[in-house]
Amino acid sequence: MKTGGWSGTGGVDETAPIVWVAGGVEAGEPAAEQGVIAKARAFAQPMLEGERFDTGEDALAHADGVAAILAAIGAAPSLRAAAYLVYAGDYLTRPEDVIGKAFGAGYAGLVEHTRKLVQIQRSARGALADSPVDAAQQAEQIERVRKMLLAFSRDLRVVLLRLASRLQTLRFYAATKTPCPRVLAQESMQVFAPLANRLGIWAIKWEIEDLAFRFLEPEQYKRIAGLLDEKRIERERVVETARQRLAEALRQAGLRAEVQGRPKHLYSIWKKMRGKQLDFQRVLDVRALRVIVDSVPDCYAALSRAHELWRALPEEFDDYIAKPKPNGYQSLHTVVLDEHERPIEIQIRTRAMHEHAESGVAAHWAYKEAGAKGYAGVSAAGDFDARVAEARKAVLRQLLAWERELAEPEGGAGGLGQGLFDDRIYVFTPQAAVIELPAGATPIDFAYVLHTDLGHRCRGARVDGAMVPLNTPLKSGQTVEITSIKEGGPSLDWLNAELGYLKSPRSKAKVRAWFNALAQQQTIARGREAVEKLLQREGKTAIKLDELAAQLGFRSADALFEVVGKDEYSLKPIEQLLRPAGPALDADELLVQKLQRGPSEAARGKGGVLVVGVDSLLTSLARCCKPAPPDAIAGYVTRGKGVAVHRASCSSFRQIAGRHPERVITVEWGTPRAAGKGEGALYPVDVAVEASDRHGLLRDISEVFAKEKMNVVGVHTQSVRGTAWMTFTVEIADSARLASVLAIVKQVSGVRNARRR
Repeated sequence: MKTGGWSGTGGVDETAPIVWVAGGVEAGEPAAEQGVIAKARAFAQPMLEGERFDTGEDALAHADGVAAILAAIGAAPSLRAAAYLVYAGDYLTRPEDVIGKAFGAGYAGLVEHTRKLVQIQRSARGALADSPVDAAQQAEQIERVRKMLLAFSRDLRVVLLRLASRLQTLRFYAATKTPCPRVLAQESMQVFAPLANRLGIWAIKWEIEDLAFRFLEPEQYKRIAGLLDEKRIERERVVETARQRLAEALRQAGLRAEVQGRPKHLYSIWKKMRGKQLDFQRVLDVRALRVIVDSVPDCYAALSRAHELWRALPEEFDDYIAKPKPNGYQSLHTVVLDEHERPIEIQIRTRAMHEHAESGVAAHWAYKEAGAKGYAGVSAAGDFDARVAEARKAVLRQLLAWERELAEPEGGAGGLGQGLFDDRIYVFTPQAAVIELPAGATPIDFAYVLHTDLGHRCRGARVDGAMVPLNTPLKSGQTVEITSIKEGGPSLDWLNAELGYLKSPRSKAKVRAWFNALAQQQTIARGREAVEKLLQREGKTAIKLDELAAQLGFRSADALFEVVGKDEYSLKPIEQLLRPAGPALDADELLVQKLQRGPSEAARGKGGVLVVGVDSLLTSLARCCKPAPPDAIAGYVTRGKGVAVHRASCSSFRQIAGRHPERVITVEWGTPRAAGKGEGALYPVDVAVEASDRHGLLRDISEVFAKEKMNVVGVHTQSVRGTAWMTFTVEIADSARLASVLAIVKQVSGVRNARRR
């Protein structure tokens, strides 16, 4: 049984009809297997005879053609019988039940899956016809359709039936000289031919390509056909003669070798001429041979023998064994001229190299499907590794042999094979666009792929026309329609993994972002309320908020409200900005004089804060940042209220210091009290805790502070949609110890984060 394009089997000729020469029904096929085909045809004939498809084909003739193509590639009789039953199903009221009773459940399942795939594929054809003009988007859509065709059915015999059916339809258009619809030819070239290629069914692949090329580019097709001064049958005869001669020469040399041959088909010649910008005379592999031997030394021995038979072109020799291609491909390539000066390309490789080239890292399709420029080569970098990983899933060696194993021993249609691309599913929008999702994805995941806002507003879904819960896992081939509200947002339940509303990490991230934005809006609202109350007290309600924020150094009013709402910015700088500067106080004049003096022993000896160069100066700890030893600190000389001590990192301090740098003063912590002379000073600091709200949460966190001997002097809590935000004011002597206490707080059940404000 031959499945490769190197088998020398027939194909489309420029003038002659298609002739399949090899790979047909194997001799001595059991009578029982032949009988099931005859039974299926007899069953379908009354329904199909005289009927025509929308393509204009006679239904029974089409079924006969599909069965013949499947026989030519060596398909099992059960699959050839199913070709008749699939089309008969279109004329039955309950096809699965009728066929199941007459032929068995296996056949009924195969027919059902195939008929569904026909419907899906027709919808996908509409999606291709409406594909965006952008080439990258169109390529992505085509690739999704290819994957969908594989992923839809776990039984790949369904795909075989569709490939054979499409080839038969193209043959019909060619034989009857009926114009082929462009969208159908385009789909054949972009979806079906690459699909056949990935499955290793090269004979179907190149014939679909040639026929689609004929319909899509008729002028180019005629030009290439005219350049070939031989008919395809003649070229096949030349290749076969050369193949036999080389095989005999290798046998006489004592080399065990398999020699394959094929003439290059028209589409491949045109694509190579376009991709490499070659004249037809420079396409040297119109005729090609491949030699498969046992070992590397045998490769070079076979090369030597080939060069003895024919004259070699030295400039066309490539040793990819000694120097493999970047993708790992290995083989010897040479071009020779036969006795009539006709070029023949010869590839020589070991069996291991051949298997590697056909389905390994250097998978044949990885560069053949790269487009017109694909012949320029493929780098191992970039997206090639991803395509190779995909190829390992898609390319099934000995596919037809495996298909035989799937068949039931008694001639039934058999079980199901392992599905491809099990990690992805492919579903449709109501407009027939293909959407790729992770396996197990839900309608909400689908909505977020279409548009983030649609995901937020999603409230219901129809799958294949039926309403379903939003946590229903979708399956490949389904059509999904989203029901949404005009305004609204997601539910926190969607983030609960146990409820199964979301599968995609991207969807989960969008839901979290929505709730983070909601929390930010609430924080801004709290800050706005505080600022507006201050403006009312000061009688400044007419002031523009954006101008106020700009004067304070913020890019917008919302930026000011956010830090105020988080208690990260004091209202005092706003008060100072709103109140006009009065006459200079005597205390300020005295302060300026004191700033010029040297350090004072009095200031050092009182414990607490040392203000450098100032004696007996009033100091206070800023409420906006609440510094505590050993924080880095700085002082700001206020008007009439002494020195306010801030943490050096305090945003409020940086704002006011930027406007009045002359009032900044260096400060440092004083020497702690000696042991035995009384306890050191305690400093209030704020601790922010974010947690999942639950009963007893406040009690558990408070117990941690009590156990660690930290006095809690204030608590503020707020709960929004199941999330609790808490602010604890605790008294500490040393902020360095606070980090270890916060680490214990984070271990409390439900606590997500705990930090000092």
